[in-house]
Amino acid sequence: MLGFLLMASGSPGIVSAQYEFEGPPIRYRRTATANVVAQLDERIRVGETRLTPDDRGSLLPSLLRELDVPLSSQTLVFSKTSLQQSRISPKSPRAVYFNDDVYIGWVPGGLIEIAVMDDELGGVFYTLRDRDPGANLLRDRGGCLGCHSTGRTQQVPGFFVRSIPPDEDGRPRDIGLVSDHRSPFETRWGGWYVTGTHGEMRHRGNAFALDPDDEESVDMEPGANLVSLADRFSTDRYLTPHSDLVALLVMEHQTQVQNAITAARYEAIKALDSDRVMNEALDRPADHRTDTTTRRIIKAGDRLVDHLLMRDDANFTAAVSGTSGFADEFASQGPFDSQGRGLRQLDLKSRLFRYRCSYLIHSSAIAALPEPMLDHVRERFLGVLRGEDVSGDFDYLTAEERAEILAILTETGPEWLGLR
Repeated sequence: MLGFLLMASGSPGIVSAQYEFEGPPIRYRRTATANVVAQLDERIRVGETRLTPDDRGSLLPSLLRELDVPLSSQTLVFSKTSLQQSRISPKSPRAVYFNDDVYIGWVPGGLIEIAVMDDELGGVFYTLRDRDPGANLLRDRGGCLGCHSTGRTQQVPGFFVRSIPPDEDGRPRDIGLVSDHRSPFETRWGGWYVTGTHGEMRHRGNAFALDPDDEESVDMEPGANLVSLADRFSTDRYLTPHSDLVALLVMEHQTQVQNAITAARYEAIKALDSDRVMNEALDRPADHRTDTTTRRIIKAGDRLVDHLLMRDDANFTAAVSGTSGFADEFASQGPFDSQGRGLRQLDLKSRLFRYRCSYLIHSSAIAALPEPMLDHVRERFLGVLRGEDVSGDFDYLTAEERAEILAILTETGPEWLGLR
């Protein structure tokens, strides 16, 4: 599941994560943020805007509007695996909404949880008291990192979507799996509601692990191709009645690409800082770079390129569709080249995206990578698209698809690609 703000105060994981990122060169807690949530908080504090309750008294719709998060992105998770696990159940799932930068979690009667991709820090986490127009957006100062800087997030502050088999009350029966665009369809969405069609393919959503002798066993047939949740819980308590299948697919992809971006940033910062310290100690030129640092940059940068070019992307054996209109809304955002092509175009027949290059290539977090990392990622990325990479790692991309991606980016790509 999307595990943001899943806290376990006092656990060894929190202590380790706080220690890892508190000191130089990261300084996670002490670094000022400039992300879209911090900007909204500042606008609220100086009186430029305010969150207004809806007719039910909730601030959620106002928050979604301020952060430009679409209602069509709503997905619903009923496993008890977040900060508000006592409020979550199959009859009262947690709603998750997202856009390119922000994830918002909400349970009726509970807090609003907010996670945002920050260009410098990766995942940054906030809470907001619902039904309190005077409430501030409160930044977490490291407690969330106990769960949100582990192997599930590539060891950096980040996000994850987990598939976990629940019992009839939503309690996890297993630790579950983290999902992204590489995950087999049949392993996804344990503990989630899923609305949409997917032919003969099956997933773990809309179902419970009931076998007392097998904690992972789930009967996937009754929950297949479900287009309405009206018989599962009171959907009128939520902003929409959907838990869109395509939104889930996109969110899984997005979270791990963002983690790979942050991991590349952190690794470059730490490696370059290590060289700085040693250069000063050994009276070497300030720009001297060790072979170790170069190797660290190459390793993390190559892993990011793998994510951006969707290496090992899972194939579909049937067409999929959602129910909320998310697919059309997402694909319409662009940017598009002169032929109307864009990286948000979805395939949904044999795979997720029409062009196997993540739309997050356009993100400001990519452009903000430290220069040595950005240089390597650019070189490897363009080498693949131009057919210069002979590693064999990207043979799944045909010459035609590489040329199409390169043509799209020539017109729409960020400046760092060097294509303009």
